[in-house]
Amino acid sequence: MPPILILSVSAFRRLYSVSLTPLRGLTVLVGLLAAGCSGTKFIPENARLYTGGTVQVKSPAPVPNEAVLTTELEGVLTPKPNASILGLRPKLYFWHLGEGKTKGLGHWLADKYGEKPVLLSEVDTQKVKKLMVNRLTNRGYFKPGVGSKVQVKGRTATVDYTAFVDRPYLIKEIHFPERDTLIDRAIRATQAQTLLKAGDPYNLQTLVNERTRIDGVLKNQGYYYFAPDYLLFEVDSTLDNQVNIYLKVKGSVPRRAAQPYVLSRVALNTDYSLSDTASLGRKPIIYQKYRYFPDEVMFKAKAITNATFLYPDSVYRRRRSDQTLSRLMSLGTFKFVDIHFRPDRSVADSAGYGHLVSNVRMTQVPKKSLRAEVLLVSKSNGFVGPGFRLQFRNRSALRGAEQLLVNVTGAFENQTRANTNTIGLTSYELGADAQLLVPRLITPPFDIRLVNSDFQPRTSFGAGYKYIQRLEAFQEDVFNLNYGYTWKTRLTNEQELRPIDLQYIRLGTVSDQFQDLLDSSPFLANSFRQQFILGSSYRYTYNQQALEQRRNQIYFSGGVEGSGNLAYLLNSLAGQTKVTNPDGSQAYRVLKQQFSQYTKVDLELRNYFRTSADPTSGNKLATRLLIGAGVPYLNSNVLPYLKQYGVGGPNSVRAFQARGVGPGTYRAPAASETQFYDQVGDIRIEANVEYRQDLFPYVKGALFMDAGNIWLVNNDPSRMTVDASGTADGRNGQFTFSRFLQEMAVGAGAGLRIDAQVLVIRLDAAYPLRFPYSTNEIRGTGNEVIYEAQKINLASPRLNIAIGYPF
Repeated sequence: MPPILILSVSAFRRLYSVSLTPLRGLTVLVGLLAAGCSGTKFIPENARLYTGGTVQVKSPAPVPNEAVLTTELEGVLTPKPNASILGLRPKLYFWHLGEGKTKGLGHWLADKYGEKPVLLSEVDTQKVKKLMVNRLTNRGYFKPGVGSKVQVKGRTATVDYTAFVDRPYLIKEIHFPERDTLIDRAIRATQAQTLLKAGDPYNLQTLVNERTRIDGVLKNQGYYYFAPDYLLFEVDSTLDNQVNIYLKVKGSVPRRAAQPYVLSRVALNTDYSLSDTASLGRKPIIYQKYRYFPDEVMFKAKAITNATFLYPDSVYRRRRSDQTLSRLMSLGTFKFVDIHFRPDRSVADSAGYGHLVSNVRMTQVPKKSLRAEVLLVSKSNGFVGPGFRLQFRNRSALRGAEQLLVNVTGAFENQTRANTNTIGLTSYELGADAQLLVPRLITPPFDIRLVNSDFQPRTSFGAGYKYIQRLEAFQEDVFNLNYGYTWKTRLTNEQELRPIDLQYIRLGTVSDQFQDLLDSSPFLANSFRQQFILGSSYRYTYNQQALEQRRNQIYFSGGVEGSGNLAYLLNSLAGQTKVTNPDGSQAYRVLKQQFSQYTKVDLELRNYFRTSADPTSGNKLATRLLIGAGVPYLNSNVLPYLKQYGVGGPNSVRAFQARGVGPGTYRAPAASETQFYDQVGDIRIEANVEYRQDLFPYVKGALFMDAGNIWLVNNDPSRMTVDASGTADGRNGQFTFSRFLQEMAVGAGAGLRIDAQVLVIRLDAAYPLRFPYSTNEIRGTGNEVIYEAQKINLASPRLNIAIGYPF
């Protein structure tokens, strides 16, 4: 603010020789602050600070969509006034600090945060009025009038504009070309989809859009050289507030633009390079009429033609050209792809059709690569620690653009906990997996190509093994085998179907301490049981985040997974005998091993609303809702442990430790060593809201609130829950529709995100606002129950360090 603002109240008394009460002194300070920051102090003498303008539309008849029209007219007001906040213009003060300076703090502040005053003398009202007349005419308000009036108030001024219009002109008739030529007949054939409707107001933008629409249709019917500028609209406005529109092809249109074209030849060069002149003399392979260069050493011709939708001897279609570019790039084997068309002068025109030669040129990415990464592992279960991944990639393993990925991974993880009297919280993992991605749908005997999709469908085959060692707890082996399909029909839509998703979980060495835990909790023992997961799954994802210009973006993912249903049916039909488990339950087996049977549904809905109109702004309100439920039945009474839900941690309800919430109102005793393992469930409901704000380059701030919990489908006596009065709750963590909102854990906090584009480091501090269990925390076990009043300790928030955004 101006230097005078730093004077004390006593200084003002001496300066003005008056006696000021504290309230009157504060009033003077505020007045000077307003004068300084309003900007009027820094404008030249006899000048006025321009503070904006208003627009009013007047008409003897109702104006359709008046608010939209007014907004459009306001958009031509120039210049833009200085930015203001509650009538204050601090940017003008910063500009004043650097006025006449070429360096120093004042110059830096002016350059970084300052703004030169916008004066009334800079307003060209005649130019603005002409622009308004143009906009009104384009909207069908012919012969409008626009007036302006300057309003002066002190050292500031505004300009008020008034637009005088009559009723808008409406479209009476639309006439398409009537000549009997190929181009006119093609244009007439598009009339059913025209954007011009009789009775609609005349609008120039609609005419522009209609030209673009017709050009798009013609481009897909062979008219390669046609352009929207070759179309002409003649408008007859001599009627009473009505117009007749005549669409014509300009007489000066070139001959080649007025005829359709056929692809006489299509050449595919998979090893194109600007510096490679030797390829020009190579003799191509002829495959299904394609001229294929250079040979099939790297790629079989069939693999490339399957992703090519430009066919020899077919009519040129821009849609197929764009689709070919997208499909070839999505193979992941080419760095650049372009398509060049030229007239084929070796073939004479016939039946009014010309001929084109198409050259599809592809520049390869190196076939094989080896990549090593050192990672900071951050999991939703709360484990963090260093890790590594070594990946080998072959981008054409079988000469058909199949991508083979072989990964070797390892991690050392530790879940930091305030209570160190726990078991199994230090983990070692080592794994290897391989995945083969085939760029087509393998669905014998059918050949499904999804010819209307721009995206290459894939069939995946995968296999892997992971060794898990939880110190002082258990060792586990996990084997997996899967087969499935992934495809997209649009940029925003993706679907994944896995008919086969097999896992075998083998529990190896178990510590005495962990065995005691399993013995005391049959539910937990069953979830850790050595078993097969004979799964199949389907997932649909709708994601608007790729549409970066949208201010409001929606993300939805819904999946369903089932296991053991077919195996149970076959065992039942075959009359197999069930085997009795140690807990007394009976189950069918496959290869002498019990299999898990369940159905699981997961839904996730996110919404991202950008508060700024600037598409590059990171200021947004992000919300998320997670709903998941897994129901074990027939061959199982509990989900496998790795399929169960947990709530709490850096990507969940951040005010609580990982897997520190639920199920239901269950609260593990303070001395217990089991909470990390038994605070899991079959049902999850979680909601998050987070406001993200740009602070500095690469640094963002956030305010957030999280809520959620998990529940059980079946009663678990070992996880006794207690209500607010301390009475045992017989539901023992089971879900009840009438009470689930009362059992939600709620937390809130703030955080920083260091966003370097390729890596996001997230720091969050969160406080619990509501506990799902009793306000008196249970301490002790068995018949010894002690209650301690829980308090929110604002001095000791729960700190979370993670990689990436939580959602």
